[in-house]
Amino acid sequence: MSLFDVYSISEVGKDVAGVAGNIFAFGLFVSPIPTFRRIIRNESTEMFSGLPYFYSLLNCLICLWYGTPLISPDNLLVTTVNSIGAAFQLVYIILFLMYAERAKKVKMIGLLVAVLGIFAIILVGSLQIADRSMRRTIVGFMSCASLVSMFASPLFIIKLVIRTKSVEFMPFYLSLSTFLMSTSFFLYGLISDDGFIYIPNGIGTVLGMIQLILYFYYKSPSTEDCTEPLIVSYE
Repeated sequence: MSLFDVYSISEVGKDVAGVAGNIFAFGLFVSPIPTFRRIIRNESTEMFSGLPYFYSLLNCLICLWYGTPLISPDNLLVTTVNSIGAAFQLVYIILFLMYAERAKKVKMIGLLVAVLGIFAIILVGSLQIADRSMRRTIVGFMSCASLVSMFASPLFIIKLVIRTKSVEFMPFYLSLSTFLMSTSFFLYGLISDDGFIYIPNGIGTVLGMIQLILYFYYKSPSTEDCTEPLIVSYE
């Protein structure tokens, strides 16, 4: 087998993993829908917090920027998944703003401005770095840090499951989507030898696996998935 053949197989494997990651990520994108059905039905955000959607939006924007040719070459599938994720988060934020109380609405608008401002600073600031390698490293570290902190967010749910011995607040399909998506992008990053992708997604894969193990360990025959997801995270 020639080096060209090995390269072709590697590229096909990378594309397959990236496309799979995009497909599995859809399960994460739609996970808040039950929450927003309730918000729309009751015409109130009740005690729900909008913070996860703002954080997810910033994370998607940073990872989207990392995947563009201006930062890293040949990472189109990272750009697509985070573009779709950012679009979903914007829709959720708009819906949240529509039904939030006035005081909460003002705070949420301020957060949206802050998120867009931070991303604008990252975008403009990184373009000032002439050295493309240095630019990729800096944006890559920010993307990696954002993903690691995002994948670490289920830790409090894992702790809750162990303490209560109940999976009531850990929806199975959300945990499964997180595991499959993380595994896909872990392989994608590994094949392309991109540590900024495979390291955080490797962590996400391990945490996703822990959630699934705990789910089957503590699940009782009468257990039903919670319809109000507590965690929303991407890439």
